[in-house]
Amino acid sequence: MRLTGTGIWSGHLRYGDPGLIAAAAVELDELGYDAIWIPDVGGDVLGSVEALLRATSRIVVATGILNVWMQDPAEVARRRASWSRDWKDRFVLGLGVSHAPLIDHGHPGRYQKPLSKMVEFLDALDGAEVPFPAEARVLAALRPRMLGLARDRAAGAHPYFVPPEHVAKAREILGPNAMIAVELAVVLDPDPSTARETARRHTAIYVTLPNYTNNLREFGFGDDDFAGNGSDRLVDAIVAWGDLDAIAPRVSAMRDAGADHVCIQVIRPDDDMPRGDWRELAAALIAR
Repeated sequence: MRLTGTGIWSGHLRYGDPGLIAAAAVELDELGYDAIWIPDVGGDVLGSVEALLRATSRIVVATGILNVWMQDPAEVARRRASWSRDWKDRFVLGLGVSHAPLIDHGHPGRYQKPLSKMVEFLDALDGAEVPFPAEARVLAALRPRMLGLARDRAAGAHPYFVPPEHVAKAREILGPNAMIAVELAVVLDPDPSTARETARRHTAIYVTLPNYTNNLREFGFGDDDFAGNGSDRLVDAIVAWGDLDAIAPRVSAMRDAGADHVCIQVIRPDDDMPRGDWRELAAALIAR
């Protein structure tokens, strides 16, 4: 599978009222978005995938990401094998190694050799009774070795919390044939002060995680950028904020850098599901 177009990345579509999630998914399908991406921090993530597939008729559903420390590869392969052809064709398995603070919580020292863990998970998917096809999975790859693995053993990569410069570098490593489905955080607010304040609700989490900060150092960011929930420079590089006329070029910049698919994650000053924002963005980001 090679996703194109624009998708929605949202934790709201994984955790919350099932009826509201189904209604929102139907609307995203009708608006013309190409994919729904949902996260995984344990629990029945494939059950959430199935609910989204059941509610919709066209849109692709993807995990962004399925946590390889928290899920069983044999069960992942078995569940997919039980689905209809339509569901299989509309599912992308995004896999990721997560982060030491999460995986080591309650299990100190568990997070070791994440690349080897990913290889082990992929081997198990390949060796399942009904193998999980490599062309239906992508890896949350940031650094060169994981990007190489995404090129060699998956359909491509799902970079998260990255600037366009990272996408360009990833394209060099992945080559022309692999898919890049990049996440881009978005704040619909033209005021620099309040937009950045809202954006820091997002960046505050990730500037504490070495997987992301070590990657960003490769593109000129440093300790000053990771302090205080993220410098203005980092916020402006990672989060597209402004009105529709400001955000649309930021999505285009990801495509120009080499992304096939851009999944936008709307960040709001509150915790509400951003259905109004998704509608507003659809008018600017989806080709009719």
